[in-house]
Amino acid sequence: MNENLFASFIAPTILGLPATVLIILFPPLLIPTSKYLINNRLITTQQWLIKLTSKQMMAMHNTKGRTWSLMLVSLIIFIATTNLLGLLPHSFTPTTQLSMNLAMAIPLWAGTVIMGFRSKIKNALAHFLPQGTPTPLIPMLVIIETISLLIQPMALAVRLTANITAGHLLMHLIGSATLAMSTINLPSTLIIFTILILLTILEIAVALIQAYVFTLLVSLYLHDNT
Repeated sequence: MNENLFASFIAPTILGLPATVLIILFPPLLIPTSKYLINNRLITTQQWLIKLTSKQMMAMHNTKGRTWSLMLVSLIIFIATTNLLGLLPHSFTPTTQLSMNLAMAIPLWAGTVIMGFRSKIKNALAHFLPQGTPTPLIPMLVIIETISLLIQPMALAVRLTANITAGHLLMHLIGSATLAMSTINLPSTLIIFTILILLTILEIAVALIQAYVFTLLVSLYLHDNT
């Protein structure tokens, strides 16, 4: 009970060296691949899910936008596997670090914005000033639209960080309460433990949903700029 509540969010080290890079590189190793003509059920299900997700995200895009399909599918798989692995006991979740989420959000957002300015600069600039804006409000609206554009990557990163961190903190608190109540009141312990199981199921859903939301928003930014 004396353990620091935020100890699980501290980046781990091995022999004094940061192990975050190794943890980030670990999830892709769990994705099964097949060298055979006929796949097993696991790989068939995996390919079906990837095709379903890719089809849903790429349906709105034109030919230029669909060139990002491999990157977006890789992004959602990486975030989902990283979030799910972070639910294991004594594990570290890189997506609870705002710096890492910003490192994912900023380049992707910048890529979509640069593509928009290169391919259709008139439409990109038109977003800063809606049609029919009164002349006295033009400077204010340009500033507001510029700020709203610049905070998009921050919103992406903060949303993912906050949702994953809040879930882990809540699971830690309820788990500590279950351990503390186990020597005091058994019926109350069973009730709290049931809540913990339900919360764990909810966190599995949140881990997958947040991966989908992050990738979907990047896909929407791409759609607005292609």
